[in-house]
Amino acid sequence: MRTLLFLLTVQLMDMSLSYRHSQFQWLSRLRGRRWQASWQAEEVDCPLECDCPSNFPTAMYCHSRNLQHIPFVPSHIKYVYLQRNWITGIQDGVFDNATSLVWVVLFHNQLNSDKIGKNVFSKLKNLDRLLLDHNELTHVPANLPKSITDLRLDHNKISKVLPSSFEGMVNLTTLHLQGNEIEDVGGVFEGLKSLTTLDMRKNKLRKIPGNLPELLQQLYLGFNSIESVPAGFFTKYPQLQFVRLAHNKVTDKGLPSNVFNVSTLVELDLSFNKLEKIPVVSKNLEYLYLQANKIKEFSLRSFCGTNDMTDFSKLSVLRLDANQISAGDIPAEAAYCLRRVAFIDV
Repeated sequence: MRTLLFLLTVQLMDMSLSYRHSQFQWLSRLRGRRWQASWQAEEVDCPLECDCPSNFPTAMYCHSRNLQHIPFVPSHIKYVYLQRNWITGIQDGVFDNATSLVWVVLFHNQLNSDKIGKNVFSKLKNLDRLLLDHNELTHVPANLPKSITDLRLDHNKISKVLPSSFEGMVNLTTLHLQGNEIEDVGGVFEGLKSLTTLDMRKNKLRKIPGNLPELLQQLYLGFNSIESVPAGFFTKYPQLQFVRLAHNKVTDKGLPSNVFNVSTLVELDLSFNKLEKIPVVSKNLEYLYLQANKIKEFSLRSFCGTNDMTDFSKLSVLRLDANQISAGDIPAEAAYCLRRVAFIDV
């Protein structure tokens, strides 16, 4: 009988130890990496919530960890990935220890503008990319570093952009503001001398932003409520090549004559608007999208000024489907003028 009791006691103790071992196994596994690579300093500093691989010693991966706050960032880290968590705020001083940061990735969180300190990013003098898209921001964070070249604020709840929002950001080349609630921006982009790409799709704009940087190359304004294009607009921006105005309310009355007849344009998207005529475009244009309008006639003069064999358009893509014209409305001379177009969708 005593032997049986002894065996049962030993078995229970073994089960208890096994349970305690499995209960803390996750912590042992996390701490186990500290013993690898001969206790390298960067691995010792790495917070338990994140990974700091030895083959990328300046990167800290904390994405998709259900984090509610930003963990400690070691001073040697240059790239921090915090996307797809539940972070709602960033207090001043969080990045003060890591002033060498180059990339800060925080998209797909729950960031609230009222919970972001006014000087959170101000000490990051080398910051190049700041990704804050898909959050709950209502305004642009204050005191952003002048070093930033790529700023992503799309898919937030921003309704107003203050004149000081991008002040001094002369290195900014790419700005994403699509998917917000912006109605007007005034001349807030005027000082962004290096800006080449501006995306403001899916906002509440009623007019094209003015005072844009002269170096702008790509302008995306689809899914707004824009009705017109200002006269001489494109002559102000000689580098502009790609313009997308799809899904707006543009009418023939809102287009001054020859407003699109500028040699620098390569792609023009006017699909899903209210046009009844094909606007005059430059012979240098290569891609023209006019589908889903109310166009009733095909005018060859919109593409070529004369029927001369040497006078032809560089268009390679022309979409006219979902309008009020058919293939029979296209004149035979189009074969000369539009010789580079493989197929016209009507």
